[in-house]
Amino acid sequence: MSNLILILGDQLTTAISALDNADRKRDRIVMAEVHDEASYTNHHKKKLVLLFSAMRHFAQRLEDDGWQVHYQTYHPDNETRNLESVIANQLKETGADRVITTECGEWRLHEQVSHWHERLGVPVEIRPDTRFIASKQAFSDWAEGRKQLRMEFFYREMRRKTGLLMTPDGKPEGGEWNFDADNRRKWTGKPAAPAPFRVEPDKVTREVIEAVEQHFTEHFGTTEGFHFAVTHEDAEQALEYFIDFALPCFGDFQDAMSDNEDWLFHSILSPYINCGLLDPLAVCEAAAQAWYSGRAPINAVEGFIRQILGWREFVRGIYWLHMPGYAQENRLGNTRSLPWFYWTGDTRMRCMHKAIDATRRNAYAHHIQRLMVTGNFALLAGVKPEEICDWYLAVYADAYDWVELPNVLGMVMHADGGYLGSKPYAASGKYIQRMSDHCSNCHYKVNKATEDDACPFNALYWHFINRHRADFASNPRMGMMYRNWDKQKPERREALLQRADNLLAHLEQL
Repeated sequence: MSNLILILGDQLTTAISALDNADRKRDRIVMAEVHDEASYTNHHKKKLVLLFSAMRHFAQRLEDDGWQVHYQTYHPDNETRNLESVIANQLKETGADRVITTECGEWRLHEQVSHWHERLGVPVEIRPDTRFIASKQAFSDWAEGRKQLRMEFFYREMRRKTGLLMTPDGKPEGGEWNFDADNRRKWTGKPAAPAPFRVEPDKVTREVIEAVEQHFTEHFGTTEGFHFAVTHEDAEQALEYFIDFALPCFGDFQDAMSDNEDWLFHSILSPYINCGLLDPLAVCEAAAQAWYSGRAPINAVEGFIRQILGWREFVRGIYWLHMPGYAQENRLGNTRSLPWFYWTGDTRMRCMHKAIDATRRNAYAHHIQRLMVTGNFALLAGVKPEEICDWYLAVYADAYDWVELPNVLGMVMHADGGYLGSKPYAASGKYIQRMSDHCSNCHYKVNKATEDDACPFNALYWHFINRHRADFASNPRMGMMYRNWDKQKPERREALLQRADNLLAHLEQL
């Protein structure tokens, strides 16, 4: 029996389950850059470069290791424009008896592959993705019977399961499970932020850059300055660089934003973890070792591990537990289209401009920029969840539907009615002022709320609070906000609402 083994662009590791017990002499690995996967959303040009180049490097590594590999490079004139047609052609050419693959990370593609056996006429074996610490079934078992699912409790289970940052007697290292309260310092320029880890594009990457520039001219972003790792070895170097130069300060400043620094102390490892170049558990173990060896403080290491072991695993579980219906959630009844400046950065709101411009240039922005700037604005403005979700999926190099959708629809937009997060992450301009220096360079004044030059976040925040009173007034975490709103004089409330109505009517002019 011979097999076709399909490896997807986010499965770039020899530890992928599709390769278990494979036969180098009889089986053929299939990898393909296809139109449908490259174009189903407006993928950032740097995201396309990263994945195409990493795929080509991985295919070469497999060939060097003695595997038979069929690899299709992208061209708009390719006859096979989707993965099913690539597999169908390879079945005809090889006479293989079955297809083996590892489960997809996106419901859209999972549904397609699940029906291949009917159309291709051969068995299609879909194996679990063992790179995750919690399987789909394990998460479902944990969630069963719980009225609300909270990441913090799931995270503690994952800590116990892996032993990460746990003492021999089963207690959390440092005496606390979560050091988030110690991770909210504003960055004022000291200590100096390290330069981002860079890999100069090799011949393969340069060829991919040329192809993307030629065939994806209308896609968001730029290929200029591409410096991501595209091999396992270089991704490992990026991990070491982060631990040596950024992790020690990551905890204190992980929520900070700067007018002058795109990266600060963030790892920029999520693109590599999510496409398979780095193993998530190994990354967490490397960070934990930095704590044990005295190279990084506990608040930095715990905060970093929580993002991977906690949020990453948690949102993946939510995704597969509730798809496909989850993607249709819109509990707040949002109807507004995504403002065009999300694609251009052409806005006088300094924080929005900086976050979108960094996204355009880097295919990256850190979690606070995504949650409390671009996400917060979409929440306050009442943007349709499907439009802001598609934007996040398109513009970030680490974005795949399984991780993007719950984070944006649930955490950012609160469109699932509080299933993922206990309260909406809504904030006025004061939060952005507290965590950044953007406001001092902004056209708008963060200390004003109703005037023509007032920070738009301020009036929009109160408008959001007012229009969703029925949704949130009984939420114990929102009670103070409603008491503050009710204490304001009627004329003040009316002025805030009028200012917000005017802003909402002229969003594109902000």
